[in-house]
Amino acid sequence: MPEPHLRAADADRAAVATVLGQHMSAGRLTVDEYDERLARAYAAKTYGELEQLTADLPATTRSHSPAPRPATYPHGQACGPGWRGDAHSSWRAWLTTSLIVVTIWLTTSLASWELQYFWPIWVIGPWGAILLAQTITGGSRSDRDSGREQHRQLGG
Repeated sequence: MPEPHLRAADADRAAVATVLGQHMSAGRLTVDEYDERLARAYAAKTYGELEQLTADLPATTRSHSPAPRPATYPHGQACGPGWRGDAHSSWRAWLTTSLIVVTIWLTTSLASWELQYFWPIWVIGPWGAILLAQTITGGSRSDRDSGREQHRQLGG
C-alpha cells in the first residue's frame, strides 16, 4: 500500500472489503469480526487505517483462473429466437397457462355472481394460434435458417 498518511479512495476501501470477505469465507474471521472490520474499512480515511484492518491476516494470492466461459445450452433448453423446444412442451405450457387464466376468470365471475368479459382469450388465443402455426409448418423460418447455417458450419 502507499504511504499510511495518504488518503484512501473508495476503490481502495472496496478492495479491502473484498479481502476481508475472502478471509471470512476462508474461516479466518468470524461474522462479527468481519462486520466490525467492514464498517471500519468503509469509515477509513487513510491507507494506514485500511492497512491495520488486514495486518494480522495472511496475504491473499489471487489465482489466475481462466475467464468463465459463457453457458451453452443444448437445443430445447434455451429461450429466444433460436429455441427449438419440442412441440409437446410448448403445448403443455400453453395448456397450463390456459387453465390458470381460465380459473382466475371463472373465480372472479363466480365471486361477482355474473359472467365477466372473457379476457383469457387475449392470453391464450394468440399464443395458441402461433403454436398451431408452428406445429403445422414444423417451426419458424428463423429456426430452419439457423439449422441450415449450423449444418453448413459443421461441414455438411
